[in-house]
Amino acid sequence: MAKKSHVTIDDAALQARLGTTIRKFRKQLGITQEELAWRADLHRTYIADIERGGRNVTLRSIANLAKALEVSVDELLGGGEALAEAPAPVAYAGGPQAPGEVLLIEDSAEDAALTLRAFEVAQFANPVRVIGDGSEAVEYLLSTGRYARRRPAPLPQLVLLDLMLPGRSGLEVLREIRENERTRALPVVVLTGSRDDRDIIECARLGAAHYLVKPVSFETFCQVTSRLQQRWLLLQPDDPCPV
Repeated sequence: MAKKSHVTIDDAALQARLGTTIRKFRKQLGITQEELAWRADLHRTYIADIERGGRNVTLRSIANLAKALEVSVDELLGGGEALAEAPAPVAYAGGPQAPGEVLLIEDSAEDAALTLRAFEVAQFANPVRVIGDGSEAVEYLLSTGRYARRRPAPLPQLVLLDLMLPGRSGLEVLREIRENERTRALPVVVLTGSRDDRDIIECARLGAAHYLVKPVSFETFCQVTSRLQQRWLLLQPDDPCPV
């Protein structure tokens, strides 16, 4: 197993950068803090605190602000720059090796953008594929349907699975993964907004490696993704996964 490195998330720096970016976009639109607060359905003092870098901003507020400023969530979190296409590769114990793919099964474009930005902050080296439909995700993993020509296809190193999906629900996707011999041992981390005890119990019964409720703040989300990296992704692709 590769030596694990600890990625620290500087909350104050993230807050300061976000505040600076929001102020920049607001001034480009020529609107006041009061106007931005009205557009984003937030209080003016909340906007002022964010721009000073003194607020731990919620994910929903970030989405509202991006819409009000007429930019993408990705641009807002990236300091006005689009997300890099691919982060730099990391060195694994025993020499450099391409990291395995992470499959993010998430139908919300906003949540997917937030997750990808959190991956960048946490310095993920793994390529990430986003699929927003449960049925398509199953076809991709099993190399069937529209992905039949992928055979034989390598499995992702980790699956991040939302539960509320079109096509097939996250629970149905997890059940398909566990019932197929080839994908049975694939580590699946449920990353969802559901706090329903029934969902938690069923995911545990179906062998989910972990169940994470999406945190409220972007800074906390970055810390969560950093822990995902340390536990499941700083491995050689052929190493056994700690399910």
